[in-house]
Amino acid sequence: MIEFTKRIKLNAKDKEILDSYKTVLEGLSDYLGNGFEFVLHSLDDLDNSVIKIINGFYTNREVGSPITNLALSMLTKFETDKSLNYISYFNKDKSGRRLKSTTIAIKGSENKLIGLLCINFYMDTSVMEFLNPYFYNQDDGPGHTESFVSEIDDVIISAINDAKLEVEKNPQISSTNVNKEIILRLNEKGIFNLKDSVIKVSKILHISKNTVYLHLRSIKK
Repeated sequence: MIEFTKRIKLNAKDKEILDSYKTVLEGLSDYLGNGFEFVLHSLDDLDNSVIKIINGFYTNREVGSPITNLALSMLTKFETDKSLNYISYFNKDKSGRRLKSTTIAIKGSENKLIGLLCINFYMDTSVMEFLNPYFYNQDDGPGHTESFVSEIDDVIISAINDAKLEVEKNPQISSTNVNKEIILRLNEKGIFNLKDSVIKVSKILHISKNTVYLHLRSIKK
């Protein structure tokens, strides 16, 4: 094994930042599928730098594996050019399989380089295996509808319109409880975490803000 001498001292905050990237890797893997290897390196111990790896079967690596010679050269580039935050490139693994890779610098307190996030896509992944995560599966449920807007008011208006449709389709909801049910659904969607949302909702629904607060208190009880 190559002996690495470089060490970067990490404080508690730096370690928290690195740990937060572990769920990022899990989410990316779930979204992109098994054609990708994801590796998270901590720079406080280059001999055992890997602290998270997904699909490590490609390279037979696991948590505790050392940094690679290529990742080490990327580290040197990041330290030489402080404005450099990521490097994308083509390469091959030791068995000759072609990869499209990217190495992303992770910075901690005082803009200090503390880790590397490496993503390797295996270019011999079959088209079907690559596309499989993007096919809709009935077992995944009905899916969601997301409103992409440029103004925060549009988010509230869109949520209210969706809530109104849900309430109107439910014959068990009486006319006297319509606004309460709409507010219930808005609360479940987190709309009231937005600034001035109570005032905006009251104006759109043509009710007082006190009525909105009343329904919210009732919901919380």
